[in-house]
Amino acid sequence: MGKIYDMLVIGGGPGGYTAALYGARAGLSVLVIEKLSAGGQMATTEQVENYPGFDEPIDGFELGERMQRGAERFGAESLLATVTEASLEGPVKRVTTDEGVVEGRTVVLATGASPRPLGVPEEQALVGRGMAYCAACDGMFYKGRTVCVVGGGNTAVGDALLLAKLCEKVYLIHRRDTLRASKVYEKSLQAAENLEIVWDSRVTRLLHAERVTGVQVENVKTGAVRSIACDGVFAAVGRVPDTALLASQVALDEQGYLIADETTRTSVAGVFAVGDVRTKAVRQIVTAASDGAVAAHFAEEYLNSIT
Repeated sequence: MGKIYDMLVIGGGPGGYTAALYGARAGLSVLVIEKLSAGGQMATTEQVENYPGFDEPIDGFELGERMQRGAERFGAESLLATVTEASLEGPVKRVTTDEGVVEGRTVVLATGASPRPLGVPEEQALVGRGMAYCAACDGMFYKGRTVCVVGGGNTAVGDALLLAKLCEKVYLIHRRDTLRASKVYEKSLQAAENLEIVWDSRVTRLLHAERVTGVQVENVKTGAVRSIACDGVFAAVGRVPDTALLASQVALDEQGYLIADETTRTSVAGVFAVGDVRTKAVRQIVTAASDGAVAAHFAEEYLNSIT
């Protein structure tokens, strides 16, 4: 019989490694399963400027490695592997990976959510070179410059308003003739004199040299094509939570996020959801880390209740 861990953490981002840190410090045996590298999506951010305790920007990859070392210092283990199957019911949960099967009495789901791409040519190649997905993370890099925000929901409008406070000019590009965002934004949009809405339009191409220099947009009603010069493009057309393996076992909301309140408990006993994958209002590194600490607390409480 192989080892049964007190806690399995699926996903090595800030939420996952914070759960591992707090769990290991509480004396639990913890294994973190990460398919790429410590930090998860955070590791792709060149400069993290809004994480408390750092008075200078830190590379997201380095911050992820520090989080991993911090958890491992207290005894947490890490496994670089891809999860292919998970059985979460019962007192012992079973997780199958391409490196073998592991078992644990609790599971922390920290699988994250990825920004939905625009789906235009060369998009991924230009990430970090003018193509971005998080205004709160990367907006300061475009202070005093011109940017485009693509989308029409609350996130897109919120991003556009945030960037309007930093940038010289902001274009909000939306494929319909009305915004899907809440009407609470109307007065703020009207007051933002440097924000222009480009209606009935979709981005068809990113213009660039080494970095983004503009976008090509097509009017979806007339077919007319125009170019808009800009220094950066922020996509805000939704996110895709990584819950495909869990859909039949754990309750999800309409967007596919794991339903879990501020205790991080899911619909399955002993299973917790942290970070971007769970239902929540704010998705930032610091809120993911907070979730991780909470999950470790309630995982320990759950373990005490079954022993």
